[in-house]
Amino acid sequence: MTGEAESQSALPAYATTPRPKRVKRIRLALLVSSLAACLSVTLMGYVFLGLMELAFGILGFDGLAIGQDGFLSGVQMALQLSALNFFLFFITVPAAALALGLSIGRFPHKGITRLRPYLRWGGLWGAILVGGTTFVFGWFGGEEAAMGALVTGGLVGALAGALCGFLLHAIVAPARQLTDVDVNVFGPA
Repeated sequence: MTGEAESQSALPAYATTPRPKRVKRIRLALLVSSLAACLSVTLMGYVFLGLMELAFGILGFDGLAIGQDGFLSGVQMALQLSALNFFLFFITVPAAALALGLSIGRFPHKGITRLRPYLRWGGLWGAILVGGTTFVFGWFGGEEAAMGALVTGGLVGALAGALCGFLLHAIVAPARQLTDVDVNVFGPA
């Protein structure tokens, strides 16, 4: 009796009490979200890289910052790596599915039904995965390039991760699944 009262008081404000009921559509949501992560990182990389090249042309900079040291070369490297993300989908999709499955994929089982935690933790894990990868490759250009790659990759990953959190929440619909009362008298469906 005391353990149950303690577990209910230890839940965060955005969580409902955990239900032993099986939550459906988690695997589908993880697959769709990880595919969306790969595709959105690629699209954001191309769009932001195009905008950067447009800004370089307007401001009169000399073309690409490849092979140069500095923050902007790291930014450009991160955008190029993001743009080419789709070509390594056989690595990025399972990595995203694993990260999402071990973080926000467990939220419905814990009774977390609000959208904000899904967006927050999806963005955080996206920033860690993309920002960490671009940081490692940016380190080859020096410390400033690594910081540029980390910031830019983290931004692209956070946006893609928030989109994935939104998709996972929309597909699973944890509030509806955990609060629906089953009135079926003939057994489980």
